[in-house]
Amino acid sequence: MLLAAAICAIFCAVPLSAQDDVLRTDTSLVQLNVGVVDRSGRAITSLSQGDFAIFEDDVRRPIISFEPTQSPFSLVMLLDMSGSTVNFRQQIQQSAIRFLDALAPEDRVSVIIFNGKGVRELAGFTTDRGKTAYAITLATGAGNSPVYDALKFSLKQLAGEGKRRKAIVMLTDGLDTEVRNADRAVVAKASPVEVSAAIKPEATAALNAVLADADHQGVTIFPLALPSGDPRRLPLPDPLILAMYSAARARLQIMADRTGGQVSDIRRLDQMARVYAELAAHLRTLYSIAYQAPNPDKRDGRWRAIRVDVARPDLIAKTKTGYFAK
Repeated sequence: MLLAAAICAIFCAVPLSAQDDVLRTDTSLVQLNVGVVDRSGRAITSLSQGDFAIFEDDVRRPIISFEPTQSPFSLVMLLDMSGSTVNFRQQIQQSAIRFLDALAPEDRVSVIIFNGKGVRELAGFTTDRGKTAYAITLATGAGNSPVYDALKFSLKQLAGEGKRRKAIVMLTDGLDTEVRNADRAVVAKASPVEVSAAIKPEATAALNAVLADADHQGVTIFPLALPSGDPRRLPLPDPLILAMYSAARARLQIMADRTGGQVSDIRRLDQMARVYAELAAHLRTLYSIAYQAPNPDKRDGRWRAIRVDVARPDLIAKTKTGYFAK
């Protein structure tokens, strides 16, 4: 029964209509995952609600809910199974399974893959590590890379997880096929002196749709950036290709910065397991805080800047820098 269900999960693609729907969340709360370190970079996990002050556009806002670092996550393991990862699938699977071992027992994990056949959920949210590990061993595929469709689908699945803390851990080179085609059209029209700055990563519609959904739910995104997408590793310094790869990597950084996550560069494939383990440890250092937005019905599309202060002057808080009110 389990094998049949897993096989169905692999070959039954998510309908396009389900991927294209935009998440709508009616909430006046802004949700943050906040990391706190001292001047030496050591994580501080013993703070309470009274140690934090939240500011939106420099105006202090009341904290409505607070969850300490020990609270469980609902987490999507999003795996790039496009053609660019074919040659190191075994390393991906082994590293991802070791990541499961480092999570807290109450963390609920879903496994989602993407490749040329679309986006597929191999296992729904569960605390059953055996079921999740088995799903990871089934991850396969080739072809195109629908990175942003996969993120949109992951966010839709997370919406069913209620008020739990939420995160997406995405292993990818960041080279979405449709976005790269659009980038190629842009650089093809640019003059040689304009090529490097012709693409505006922050203006990418697919990226901004993902960021809007993540903002609504308070989802933190952690890209694990594979070396196959690193612009510094290109065999030929073609200015057009360099511009496209640089834009793809910049989008991963924007995604992490805007959601309060971090980009983990995997410089060598034998580092993958260690990077996963470090991220699992980092998740256990995050506080989750929700505050009341000052004008929740005013969705004027403008940027709202967020600042988190900690009572102790020797501590530094990091979270997402703000959101667009949409």
